Amino acid sequence: MKKLTIITLILLTIYMAPLKAQDSKYFEMRTYTANVGKRSDLIKRFEDHTLRLFEKNGIENIAYFIPADESNNTLTFILAYPDQESRDALWNKFANDPQWQEVYKASEVNGPLVAKVDQVFMTIAPDLTPEIIRDTNEGKRVFELRTYYMYPGKVDAIHARFRDYTRELFQKHGMTNVMYWYTVEENGEQQKLVYLLAHKDEKTGKASFEKFGKDPAWITVRDASERNGKIVQKVESVYLNPLPFSPLK
Repeated sequence: MKKLTIITLILLTIYMAPLKAQDSKYFEMRTYTANVGKRSDLIKRFEDHTLRLFEKNGIENIAYFIPADESNNTLTFILAYPDQESRDALWNKFANDPQWQEVYKASEVNGPLVAKVDQVFMTIAPDLTPEIIRDTNEGKRVFELRTYYMYPGKVDAIHARFRDYTRELFQKHGMTNVMYWYTVEENGEQQKLVYLLAHKDEKTGKASFEKFGKDPAWITVRDASERNGKIVQKVESVYLNPLPFSPLK
């Protein structure tokens, strides 16, 4: 039997490997756009009250960030629930908690803190996410939140490429894989891949990605995986600084 070439092995892995079952834990990423001059008050409300009240009502705090871009007046945070079915019940329990209602009213005496709320619901990709990584505090670092929009029918292909090659190449170039998710979409829309990387700082992260993009090993993997068409249609990237009280930092 002739020895398979590296290209053939790559293609077999990408197009024959099925997705594993997703973890049952359900995640919610919320991005709050603060009203002008109100973000510091919003952050204080989270630090002094909201995190504790989330936990009291069965909602797990995962991470709290503000953008590295100082012109971006948002706060992004990630919560976790035992499963999708429990999300609404636990959120309603929190929203109707008398302690929260008291805190909310007191904090908005001088006007609303939040102008806009964006939500993304996600399930974790267990065979992409390193175990216990979010419980490890590496000290001062910046995070990069990346969202991939795939061409139709390419979710399995992107999953296999990350599982078998991309994450290892990220690590080779000094990037830390933190957490990987797939979005939960309505109306039959295709899932997006969302993940967090950690870098020493934004400059280092961008330099690492530039080296990764020029790596001959990555170019071989990318070209082989895209023999039947492009996989990724669009990528969104934002650099985030963890807040001092964030469980993940």
